[in-house]
Amino acid sequence: MRIENLQFGIASLSLAALLLAGCATQRPPPQRLTGDPITDGQHAIESGPEKDKVLWQYRMALTYIRQGKFGEARPLLDEAITRISNILGKDEAARKARGYFTPEAKKNFIGEPYERAMAYYYRGILYWMDGEPDNARACFRSAAFEDSDAVDKTYAADYVLLDYLDGLVTAKLGGDGADAFKRAAESAKLSSPPPYDARANVIFFVDYGAAPMKYGMGEYGQKLMFRASATPIHGIQIQIDGKTYKLRPWDDLYFQATTRGGRVMDDILANKAGFKRTTDVAGTAGILGGAVMTQHKDTQVAGIGLLAAGLISKIASAGTTPEADIRTWDNLPHFLSFAALELPVGQYNATVDFLDGADRLLPNLSKKVSFTVAAGNAEKVIYVSDKSTTPQNL
Repeated sequence: MRIENLQFGIASLSLAALLLAGCATQRPPPQRLTGDPITDGQHAIESGPEKDKVLWQYRMALTYIRQGKFGEARPLLDEAITRISNILGKDEAARKARGYFTPEAKKNFIGEPYERAMAYYYRGILYWMDGEPDNARACFRSAAFEDSDAVDKTYAADYVLLDYLDGLVTAKLGGDGADAFKRAAESAKLSSPPPYDARANVIFFVDYGAAPMKYGMGEYGQKLMFRASATPIHGIQIQIDGKTYKLRPWDDLYFQATTRGGRVMDDILANKAGFKRTTDVAGTAGILGGAVMTQHKDTQVAGIGLLAAGLISKIASAGTTPEADIRTWDNLPHFLSFAALELPVGQYNATVDFLDGADRLLPNLSKKVSFTVAAGNAEKVIYVSDKSTTPQNL
């Protein structure tokens, strides 16, 4: 074999490797975000990739709820729940994401269990606002189910509020909520749930703080990790008609995100990382060894073969994508709280204050809510966040 042909062969292999490696790592340009979940979400749903649609539905729905635009939030949560409940059938993108050469973030986003649970949780609140406590209970039970398959069974289905709400609605509908209350009490860590009051006719859902954020750790970012966001808020007080009701957190979403144990996808990503590492090392060895062998007439042919194998291995390594999916429902709260009150029929103006660790009011966070308690059995359901617009008129 002539040396010119040898050099041409090596150059061709190198060029092919560079082109294929470049194709393997190329990413589409990210969507330019404005910072407004409604504007960004509408653009993403209309023009963005299908894989991110549920993520933006989550974000938009919660933003609408905090603005008191409950009618706009309902269809977003309904469509997201249709997707996460697998009504539309198997997700082909999720199957592909288990392969070596497709990133996990290419699959259709439905979120980690705590995110899926919160979609049902907020839909349950909206059902109860609409006078449908039975449908609300079904959503709270579905939310608990999303948390039921934890690897560490100590933490399976351990949301205090979800079990408590299941039992409370059951009691208000004339059933026996004792078992659900027992589960809630056994899971309680931040505060003890009070006994049920079936006569309670004003229901407050209050949440605050910032969502747990996801990030990747490990050599290739293959380990999904969570970071807690600090909040100065340690408690809540509701002032109504000269009375003050103190609330403490019931559930911690960072705790829920980090106590489930490993995911099936973690093992897949670990295998991807191992394959990427092995093929990278083997490729380097093949290229270096082949390059040396091509310098000697008797081993030139074998050297080209080894060099080609090394380049193919490098291409395989470059195309392997072990990075964990760190897309996050980033406007979720950190803590969930709750109160069920019994008030006479009439009109009320309530103030919801957020308190620091010394029970002092935090400035600029207080929310005003005006509402009417009507005669009959229907409850007035009120949602307030530290990020809610104020005042609310319900």
